[in-house]
Amino acid sequence: MAQQSLPVTREDLLVRRAKLEKSLAVFTDDHQITSLIDEVDSALERMDAGTYGLCETCHEPIEDEYLAADPLARFCIEHLSTAEKDALTSDLLLASQIQAGLLPQQGLCAAGWETAYLYRPAKIVGGDYCDLLVHDGRLYFAVGDVSGKGVSAGLLMSHLHATFRALVAQDLPLSEILFRASRVFCESSLSERFATLACGIARDDGRVEFAIAGHTPVLVAGASGVQKIKATGLPLGLFCEERFFTTGTSLAPGDTILLYTDGLTEAESPSGEEFGIDRLIDCINPGNISSPQGTIDACVREMEGFRKSRKQSDDLTILALRKV
Repeated sequence: MAQQSLPVTREDLLVRRAKLEKSLAVFTDDHQITSLIDEVDSALERMDAGTYGLCETCHEPIEDEYLAADPLARFCIEHLSTAEKDALTSDLLLASQIQAGLLPQQGLCAAGWETAYLYRPAKIVGGDYCDLLVHDGRLYFAVGDVSGKGVSAGLLMSHLHATFRALVAQDLPLSEILFRASRVFCESSLSERFATLACGIARDDGRVEFAIAGHTPVLVAGASGVQKIKATGLPLGLFCEERFFTTGTSLAPGDTILLYTDGLTEAESPSGEEFGIDRLIDCINPGNISSPQGTIDACVREMEGFRKSRKQSDDLTILALRKV
């Protein structure tokens, strides 16, 4: 049998144990800390035995998102107690509400731009990131995709949200914002976790600066057609000292910028064919664009018509900005 690919590594468990040991040195009689250390040791023993990540009742793999959220889990969701299931459901609903509160204002108009976005997680909690922020007369925008799905990806998404906003407030160049965000993400998240990100700064005079860290191409629709702006660097968090570059363009009134996650372009038809970027470009033909919301509606309508009865399997985020 092929070895199970796990969202948690031995190093992750050892790091957790070291932190608990450090806490125990301060709180020497804390039985809760001692109990947690015992649980980590038990998880390490299961990892050595090759049973880590398997439910102790049915011996099937524990759900990745649940195991990533609780690396000490010993049972799959199906075999949790009723009380544990109720607590998990309550936590998921609360996490969903918190995540919704992190989304930007819908229909924001600022710095000579009008905007709209769609944020549709595949599960209760999603790993996509969408943000709009006005600072010093400039409009900062971002769409990202954290590796993984569910609760663990959602936690990293909220971490990315806080980091991006804190760095924007420091008036840093866009390339420096990505460099610092990537380093924070690299140093604070579990191994093998990363995030793709497309972001930029839009100014009132139509100048736009982009930085794209391993993300899907940004599309710019204008009178001359649709331009693809491809990645200018690797995803955030892969290498702690990774540097990022920016690219720029100038847009005229009526021109539109479209950012999206791969939940759009990788949506599949019943036969397994992907929607793809060429179909997306056809959706945002400059002659068909009336408003940011109209642009998003057109993309979703075409994608859902292509997908037909096939269910959404990945988080979906679309952000449109139009120069006024």
